[in-house]
Amino acid sequence: MTIDSLTEAQRFPVAISKSNLTIYDSVTIGDPELWIPISELELLLDDGLRGVSLAGFAIRTRSKIVKEHICRILGYPMPKSFIKTQPRFPGQEFDVYVQKSNNLQIWNEEISPTRRYVIVSVSEDYTIRKVKVITGQMLAPLDTTGTLTSKYQASCILRAESTELITANDTAPISPLVDDTIQPADIDAPTDHPTRGKLLSIGSLYKILSPLVGQSFINLGIDQERNRGAELHKLVCEAIGYPRYQDNGQFPDIQHQLLEVKLQTSPTIDLGVVRPNDSAPLDVPMIQGVQVRHCDVRYAVFYAEIVNDRVVITHFFLSTGESFFERFPQFGGKVMNAKLQLPLPSGFFGV
Repeated sequence: MTIDSLTEAQRFPVAISKSNLTIYDSVTIGDPELWIPISELELLLDDGLRGVSLAGFAIRTRSKIVKEHICRILGYPMPKSFIKTQPRFPGQEFDVYVQKSNNLQIWNEEISPTRRYVIVSVSEDYTIRKVKVITGQMLAPLDTTGTLTSKYQASCILRAESTELITANDTAPISPLVDDTIQPADIDAPTDHPTRGKLLSIGSLYKILSPLVGQSFINLGIDQERNRGAELHKLVCEAIGYPRYQDNGQFPDIQHQLLEVKLQTSPTIDLGVVRPNDSAPLDVPMIQGVQVRHCDVRYAVFYAEIVNDRVVITHFFLSTGESFFERFPQFGGKVMNAKLQLPLPSGFFGV
């Protein structure tokens, strides 16, 4: 976190306070004034809640205290009582979980891909030490039990061509926003929000990323899928022209280009809890009044083989989410559960 980014995020509580909205009043996803994007939401809540003591209070009281602090931090008036809504903060579409253990429990409801989950880490002496905010879509990779609701998959069938542009054009809302004249020096950070004039077209991304076929990186092991994916992510960032690699765990991987990067060493593509062609709004600010949807995201799928101690890229596919299943057949079925227990991995909170 930087002082500048936190200062910039503070404009949201100011606007919310002036709006007289309550936590139950709906805000359009992507509204540049009132909808708090997930990265800014995490900044505000982590800064405002860290150090708050919950010692001596019952579990329900701790939860209420945290929710009261959140209202103050985000500029909302304190309700006379907190209604049992799903989610608890429907205006900004997030739930709150206060965690002393690393076992996240979600009771009696299905994971919502677009909902935000505010996870508050509490130390042994019941002092808040860290706040992490993730979407339901980001919960999918944390499920090691195979019981997460609505896990979608597709099949990657190889053909003779080593590279394929599944669709030549971006989706209708995104096409007017792209600019193929930008140079690497114009590019900010891969984790920045997408903006008009900084988005490359899907065709340009295809030309830039196709030469990665044939390249390789060290194989960190079959149990190191996330780290292997990070190595590919670095290659993609370098190819596009970013001055440095960054990954904040958000969807899509390279938010600045609305680009999700997937590494495949088997035909089964894990898609988590959101179908690529879903038209639900994506948790990013509107671009020139355009609300970005999940199906507007560009999917870069890299197929690779393990050769000795190297991961060798053999195929590359690029598609919009809207056209994804035209090339990659979706598997049928989904798993339903009333209660989910998700062990949070070591280092999840970064503290």
